[in-house]
Amino acid sequence: MPSKRYIDGMTAPQLSVRSAKARDLAHELSRKERRPIHAIVEEALADYARRHPRESAAAFLRRMRALGEADDLADLDAAMDEHRIPHRGVDL
Repeated sequence: MPSKRYIDGMTAPQLSVRSAKARDLAHELSRKERRPIHAIVEEALADYARRHPRESAAAFLRRMRALGEADDLADLDAAMDEHRIPHRGVDL
């Protein structure tokens, strides 16, 4: 069985999985559900992306403030402000 598929004379993109456990699970689910491996992986990744949306830095800080004590976070804000260095741009 060839390891690459050809589409219009070009090699199709391939996903390499270094984890034997992940590869074995994908093959097992593919056989069990009688679906191609790429469909199993795409569905799993789409589901993961829905469950773990990207969070902005501001949202992260708001969430941290809600979890922690106000004094601890005030210290964190002060430490961040103390070490904040504005970028001066590219030296030409």
